[in-house]
Amino acid sequence: MREIALVTGSSRGIGAKIAEELAKMGCDIAINYNKNRDKAETLAKYIKDTYNVQCLTYKCNVSIKSEVEKMHSEIVRDIGEVTILINNAGIAQQKLFTDITEEDWDNMFDINVKSAYLCTKSVLPNMIKVHRGTIVNIASMWGEVGASCEVHYSASKAALIGFTKALAKEVGLSNIRVNCVSPGVIDTDMNQDFSEEDMQALCEDIPLNNIGSADDIAQTVAFLVSEKAKYITGQIISVNGGMII
Repeated sequence: MREIALVTGSSRGIGAKIAEELAKMGCDIAINYNKNRDKAETLAKYIKDTYNVQCLTYKCNVSIKSEVEKMHSEIVRDIGEVTILINNAGIAQQKLFTDITEEDWDNMFDINVKSAYLCTKSVLPNMIKVHRGTIVNIASMWGEVGASCEVHYSASKAALIGFTKALAKEVGLSNIRVNCVSPGVIDTDMNQDFSEEDMQALCEDIPLNNIGSADDIAQTVAFLVSEKAKYITGQIISVNGGMII
């Protein structure tokens, strides 16, 4: 049966690699973006031309209910009901806790947590109806162990981990699997503010002694949505090179 995957925040970085990896598996893809229209459309054309699947782009701020509802209805109209949801959209910010404003806190939780709630709420009723579906949330190792100067980021990703575990228990009887991938230090734009010295210091804390790639995360997601993982749900898969702090 044809799979239709919605990947939030997928115009670049980890999200783009996930979209491509799922297309390799034969999934039709809905690429969500909020600001990077050109990158989203370039990626969609590449995926369509390379993998011979449907791939369309949808502009949506996934932290706003009305926009998520509109995006979902457009995907159903254009491609069909979503059977795979990847809640990847997210932001990061480094600040001392004493400098984090209420606006910073709310924005972090809106984009990193509320978006997952809204997108899941939009696709879940049909998944329950047809007794089929897979959801993967993209968290962070800092949601597991905490990061100094990233309290709001760490807290939001910890919330996503709890969301995953609880929802998996609730929808398991509907044959819906919910898992979470928890990346470590990955080579993406989120790390662009780190100096070469900072990145080298991070490498020294990683047993495998290298920075991960977006492909590492995408391939893990592809496994989790595949039949090879049909007995895996409610799990937090840490892809971090063995880094534990």
